[in-house]
Amino acid sequence: MQVRDYLKLSVAVALATIALKTAAWWVTGSVSLLSDALESLVNLAGAMFALLMVTVAATPADADHPYGHHKAEYFSSGFEGVLILVAALAIIGAAVQRLITPQPLERLGWGLVLSVVSSAMNGALAWAMLRKAREHRSMALEGDARHLFTDVWTSAGVVLGLLAVAATGWLWLDPVVAILVAGNIVREGVSLVWRSVDGLMDRALEPTVQAEIQRTLDSFSHPALRFDHVTTRRAGSRHFVDMHMHMPGDWSLGRAAALRTSVEQALMAAVPGLRASIQLLPMGVEAHLHGEDDPL
Repeated sequence: MQVRDYLKLSVAVALATIALKTAAWWVTGSVSLLSDALESLVNLAGAMFALLMVTVAATPADADHPYGHHKAEYFSSGFEGVLILVAALAIIGAAVQRLITPQPLERLGWGLVLSVVSSAMNGALAWAMLRKAREHRSMALEGDARHLFTDVWTSAGVVLGLLAVAATGWLWLDPVVAILVAGNIVREGVSLVWRSVDGLMDRALEPTVQAEIQRTLDSFSHPALRFDHVTTRRAGSRHFVDMHMHMPGDWSLGRAAALRTSVEQALMAAVPGLRASIQLLPMGVEAHLHGEDDPL
């Protein structure tokens, strides 16, 4: 299955869990189960938007976007984070109202069964999606998977809270659990939004990937060669590296270009999805790089 297939499956599972959790809330009247159902609505909206952004990210480069559309995935993660925060506010509002006017819970058995079944579906899908996200370095898929994991932990907290209500008869536990669930949702939402913003600011590649790039360059080590100004960035699932390669000034253009091609191919073989850009310079010539305060 490809990334888009997993997101389509996520939409289908979200619809199923909405039905199950809404039914659980309907038969019990539990505000914590209502909070769980509201988060599933966010799951649906997030999965649909992620599917849209992955489709955009796969669009080939064009004249207006010569480097491609890979960063579209970060918008998906940020959008899902914002939706999570909105859902958390709705949950807190409902929970506070229930704290003010407690209501008895009914048919908890059925409600708990429906909640557990939906959580099992979400957990299995989230585990598979996270593995696929790491394989394809998809920020959109990873964001949706982590949101689903949050939903699983939310449901687990709700179930434990309702079991405590059934054991003690303390009705206030139901809205308190809902508020705690909302706090956990806020934490995950803020994390997703921050990671999205961080990615849009051209974050450098992971240290392990940078180390692999350096090892590849070291394999070309020679007194006549020097690499410097090596910079990396990530855009969605695509990795980029730019650098200068210094060589003897009396080399022919054909020889220099052939060596550059060999280095680029070695880098792209070492790091799947990498795009390398190498500027050739003769020894003794340094390229001027604008600093933060330099005029353009």
